[in-house]
Amino acid sequence: MLKEEVELILPMIDVAETGQIDRKALTDWVLCDRSGSSNAKVLVSGSTGIATTKVLVFLSSQLVLAVFMFGNTCKTIFEAIIFVFVMHPFDVGDRCVVDGVQVIVEEMNILTTVFLKSDNEKVYYPNAVLATKPISNFYRSPDMGDSLDFCIDFKTPMEKIGALKEKIKKYLEKTPQHWHPNHNLVVKEIENVNKIKMTLFFNHTMNFQDYPEKSRRKTDLVLEMKKIFEELNIRYDLLPQEVHLMDSQIPTAETRK
Repeated sequence: MLKEEVELILPMIDVAETGQIDRKALTDWVLCDRSGSSNAKVLVSGSTGIATTKVLVFLSSQLVLAVFMFGNTCKTIFEAIIFVFVMHPFDVGDRCVVDGVQVIVEEMNILTTVFLKSDNEKVYYPNAVLATKPISNFYRSPDMGDSLDFCIDFKTPMEKIGALKEKIKKYLEKTPQHWHPNHNLVVKEIENVNKIKMTLFFNHTMNFQDYPEKSRRKTDLVLEMKKIFEELNIRYDLLPQEVHLMDSQIPTAETRK
């Protein structure tokens, strides 16, 4: 402190004029004024000049150092908190798709989330990283759609295709606990004037959170389609293939004589 600053502040606290300020003297000075505000205000006003350029430079350098050391950490923690408590795209137990892989949320922490893959492999993701990725959540999805591709012979009569549509419709309507009645049988293309590529679009009465149940229901539908094909004698046969036969016998020394 400059001499002028000492002369200004010292008499305010050193009321006994000992030339020294100890802890007791400072405490007594603060408590002697019941309001306490006037003494504090005078002390602050008197010490304003202490905040010289050197002090400001020192504090600034320390602040820059703190930002350099902890800036990225604070940013990561902030992003993780926003992801967990604000975005909150899933809960423990949800089936999700992250980076194209189906996983189940096993554990959620402030900084990381633990996923479980289908083979029980655990994957740890930083929440700050997850905040930058698209995430699909089956549990929060409504009833989901599905599809089934198949081919029939180009020579299949239109009457059989009409009967195929009718039988599919009846099956979906008689099992409303598994399927919504709205569906669509689409002809995608005719290939080589030989086969007709078709797709059946249908809707489950569930989302795919319970994936084993979803697979079981689709298996039942595929087997029903097989049954319908057999009943209507709808099939697809490959075109005749050319086969070239060649003599693979290697001439021996005796046969060459």
